[in-house]
Amino acid sequence: MAYSRQAKDFVAISDLHPNTTHPRVAGVIIGKTDVKSFPDRKSIGFDRFTFGFTIKDSPDYFINVSSWGNDGYINGLSNSFRIGDCVIIENPLVATKDPEKEDRFCPSTPSFYRLLVSEAHSQLSICSDIETMNRLLPLLHLPVKDSRDFYSLGDIVANGQSLDRTVINILAAVRSIAEPKFFTTADGRKGQRLEVKLFDDSVTSFPLVCWDREAIQLVQTLIPRETVLFISDARIGFDSFRNCMTATVNSKTIITVNPDTKEASLLFSYAKEVSESGVLDEDDRPGDVPVDSISDVYTVSQLKLKAQENPEVFCGITYSFISKLDLDTSVSKVIRSRCSKCRYQVNEEIQSCSNTSCPGGDQPLTVTTGFDLLVDVTDHTGTLQSCSLNGTVAEKTLGCNITPSPKSRSGMRGNVLQCSLADPGEVKQNMSALQ
Repeated sequence: MAYSRQAKDFVAISDLHPNTTHPRVAGVIIGKTDVKSFPDRKSIGFDRFTFGFTIKDSPDYFINVSSWGNDGYINGLSNSFRIGDCVIIENPLVATKDPEKEDRFCPSTPSFYRLLVSEAHSQLSICSDIETMNRLLPLLHLPVKDSRDFYSLGDIVANGQSLDRTVINILAAVRSIAEPKFFTTADGRKGQRLEVKLFDDSVTSFPLVCWDREAIQLVQTLIPRETVLFISDARIGFDSFRNCMTATVNSKTIITVNPDTKEASLLFSYAKEVSESGVLDEDDRPGDVPVDSISDVYTVSQLKLKAQENPEVFCGITYSFISKLDLDTSVSKVIRSRCSKCRYQVNEEIQSCSNTSCPGGDQPLTVTTGFDLLVDVTDHTGTLQSCSLNGTVAEKTLGCNITPSPKSRSGMRGNVLQCSLADPGEVKQNMSALQ
């Protein structure tokens, strides 16, 4: 049956039928694909254009919509709305869907039908009615699959290549969002690629790859470490180059942002706790990159500019000198002890890690102790302040190493600084692998 007169006579998706005359449907866009073109078999030398989207009007019902037409109409229609918008579709054609074909390339829906929007007979507009929008917008936070039907990132990693080329649901938090990369294929088509790093309570970093412009635009609005995603029908694959599993957004995928579910709420609390603990910051530091493999040379000003434009970790060489090195400050600011499991800074006297999210929380405390300095480096273009100098690099630069001392009679533990003063000429002025 139709909605009440106050609901503007909209026909519910659950009530749609091929015999429905002049239906008027309101829904919120929960998924959308890029515009594609195909050679027109009826008009040689011309292309037909198409794109699809999915709308939802109740917690349990949503339906796929497609539109075909010329370049101007299809691109104009596609550009008129995006995922998250509330729309009204006037007089779409209600057609029976081919389940085998439809569910293979489009999101799986509970409806037996699909909608067709044409330039000649249909009209789509953005909904401006506050009452209707207040009813529809909360639906954005309800997953289209059972909220308990998902793989954790740990499950995916554990199953490994047995999940290769499968389509599954994932619940994870957003760790970081890279900048999109643009390219041109061999046949002249332009494309883009964006990678998102996901995490949960079992894995600290897992790649999600987006190829479609619509998916990329959605992902770019998310706030890292403050967003949880329910990703329905993500394609899992094995990346042989990186030797790891990855997830990819495809034409079947629906991404639900900050789902209104118990499972998502628990993960959101965990993500917030881990983010505040600093564990993710430690993991974000660049790994051991062979110095011989680094060829990019930067001035200090170029490093500052690149860091502002590119949030990803990068490596480079700068010819500069250490202009500030506070070795005479308090020992706690020069030498730090960190939990061997989570890299969180700890106080050895407590004999436990204060990070409640530490994976070794039930195990005896083990720590690593080393230099953790902040230095300034300067060249003719400026100064980089508070650069991290730690670990073996700091030991080699300073010509010193730290040896834990035996426990004293009081049970307290200290550190002995053993130095063989380096020749000042051996303190290299090129600080590589700067973030």
